[in-house]
Amino acid sequence: MNIKEKLNALNLELPSVSTPGGSYVSVNIRGSIVYVAIQFPIINGALHYKGRLGAELTTEDGYKGMQMCALNVIAQINEKVGLENIVGLNHLDAYYQSYADWNEAPEVVNGASDLFLDLLGDKGTHSRAIFGVDKLYSNLSVGLTCTFTINK
Repeated sequence: MNIKEKLNALNLELPSVSTPGGSYVSVNIRGSIVYVAIQFPIINGALHYKGRLGAELTTEDGYKGMQMCALNVIAQINEKVGLENIVGLNHLDAYYQSYADWNEAPEVVNGASDLFLDLLGDKGTHSRAIFGVDKLYSNLSVGLTCTFTINK
């Protein structure tokens, strides 16, 4: 089953890709390594999951938001590189904003990790880092950057 078939089986579809909000590119290719700029839970222009985890949003909300971020990463790769060219996901950096006493970031980031593993199988195995930040763009709760290796 290819990635698009797996998305259909999960009742998911790729969103349209966003354009950068500054002086950068959304996908940067250096040799066989692809860097995907930060993606947020924005689907076809609509902002989702705004607020702080543990206050206005639940851990489950964060999980779903991170899944949206991962869908946006896949959409960027699909448009700029081609899903068939993925050798593997190398690493992801996950960002979140939360209430001070909330401490469930790994569960939230699993929203992205689980989706990558579901869609890519062994190619979705990755390392990751998780960063709590004071503020993200437009008060969105989560954000995600990724690096991939591709066939060149």
